[in-house]
Amino acid sequence: MAATLTYEQLNVGDEIPAVVKNVTQEKINRYADASGDHNPLHLDPEFAKTTMYGGTIAHGMLTLAYVSEMMTRSFGNGWLAGGKLEINFLGPVRPGDTVTAKGKVTEKIEEDGQRTVRCDIWVENPKGDKVIAGWASARC
Repeated sequence: MAATLTYEQLNVGDEIPAVVKNVTQEKINRYADASGDHNPLHLDPEFAKTTMYGGTIAHGMLTLAYVSEMMTRSFGNGWLAGGKLEINFLGPVRPGDTVTAKGKVTEKIEEDGQRTVRCDIWVENPKGDKVIAGWASARC
């Protein structure tokens, strides 16, 4: 997959194109089936009501997949074959939430013939709260 952004095009402080996704219970159910993670916190509304979340929430890795989609769209194989990621899960994502994966270039590195771009990355819920935050890098 070809990158849509190149090392030459990018400057520190540039934002990379965001990915916006609506999270539904159906998507959560499908992710549970694909991943094999059938924790009732994600799937059983009655059980989930008894937890600190008060209802079902999305798998953290489902939400993180939107970061990977953003990085893949921006950096193609440079992300898929050489990307790095470090994140923290900060809050829940609920069915019905529209989340936005965002990124901003923080560093451009040329070392040993390799060009790498490092970005701060995060996912926001509808209130603008960060539910995931960290950094990612991709070869360019």
